[in-house]
Amino acid sequence: MNLASSLSDAAASHAARPALVGETGTVSYAEIDRRAGLAASALRGRGVGPGDRVALLLPNGPAFVAAFQGALRLGAIVVPLNTLLAPPEIESRLKASSALVLVADEAELEGGGEPVAGTVERDDGDPAVILFTSGTSGRPKGAILTHGGLRAAAQGAAGALALGPEDVVLGAAPFSHVLGLATGLCSTLLSGAAIAIVRRFEPEAALALMTETGTTILLGVPTMCISLCQAARAAGELPPIRIAHVGGAPVPVEVARDFERVFGGEVFEGYGLTELSGIATTYVQGQPRKPGSVGTPLGGTELRIRSLEGEAVAAGEVGEVEFRGPSVIGGYWEDPEATAAAISADGWLATGDLGYVDEDGYLFLVDRKKELIIRGGYSVYPREVEEALYAHPDVLEAVVVGAPHETLGEEVVALVVLRPGASPGADEIQAWTKERVAAYKYPRRVIFVDELPKGPTGKILKRSIDRRALL
Repeated sequence: MNLASSLSDAAASHAARPALVGETGTVSYAEIDRRAGLAASALRGRGVGPGDRVALLLPNGPAFVAAFQGALRLGAIVVPLNTLLAPPEIESRLKASSALVLVADEAELEGGGEPVAGTVERDDGDPAVILFTSGTSGRPKGAILTHGGLRAAAQGAAGALALGPEDVVLGAAPFSHVLGLATGLCSTLLSGAAIAIVRRFEPEAALALMTETGTTILLGVPTMCISLCQAARAAGELPPIRIAHVGGAPVPVEVARDFERVFGGEVFEGYGLTELSGIATTYVQGQPRKPGSVGTPLGGTELRIRSLEGEAVAAGEVGEVEFRGPSVIGGYWEDPEATAAAISADGWLATGDLGYVDEDGYLFLVDRKKELIIRGGYSVYPREVEEALYAHPDVLEAVVVGAPHETLGEEVVALVVLRPGASPGADEIQAWTKERVAAYKYPRRVIFVDELPKGPTGKILKRSIDRRALL
């Protein structure tokens, strides 16, 4: 079934219910359904049909939702592009996807005539979206998200978060990102809930909007939790958050505890990736939580851990995390070699992440294979050291990386952002960490910085750090 039918069904059953609220005003399900029909008409007038690629260069808001749903109605494949991309990056993605149309302005969705009401039939395995990966493992690749895969991921997330008509989900994650698209947009529309639109995440403004709209679900990254807790200290009223689903990067235990203390809701640390069409593991309301774990697989998703040699490992042993299930992507667009390297013949997706599963089936992430630091022959997992740093009362943000070293191969280096007014010395931070991790793991150098490089979702970008300049 065409994924676009979810909006038509929602508009038919609860037309007057708000679908979008916040910075762009309130838009009902009936209205966004009408706009999607008009967008489909305009795109069809430009020659768009089944299988054609339609690129969207639009911020979060009604225009994006209308264009996304309108293109899907025609059986087209949507290529969402982040509005922060540089012109050469946009050009390369348009070329790689052979996009027929680029929608970069709301006016391009007008003048098509009567709204398109029906949807072109699509099978579950048909491509719905091409999302280009962030390039952490090399050049960006076009992941093919199918109609069935996106629906499965959205339904799984909606069930885990117990989304319903009374919920308001913060739409701060870009709709051009898998979290914002699959969980923020698709899960919300499937549930009859509303999306609070935030064009750009600024902590104080976002907190005010969350309070005004009665936001109940936060989808974000750890840095959002940190900045919202800071903004809350000066706020007179706080939103009724019941769940903060946080992923994209490891959530330090102290960050989760602070957020729950300030806002009262639960923090669900989850794990997702583009190649799983959204969230892969998380918690379900009422499920016991384990600090440091990203929960258990959603829906029909299978999880296994394999050694770096490809062998099965016992519970508690670290290896590469692999998944199989309905939300695994159909491959990479026109890249059979990358597809074969990531997805086995029997459907197992190799994530490139290291972790272990405990005796209860909970997944604990250790780090990315490429982030593992080998210091003098010893393996150092940055997340473990970062947890120790975040426990220091003066540390606001921290990241640990390996810097090239002549004799050891790599040395452990920490980049730290301090809380306002704090002024500990590097020796103090180093000594604090040394007390909490093995002698070969603590950072031999601590560098204080004003800010850390971040992507559009607020995720800290380790790949942007010049490690050669750290020692």
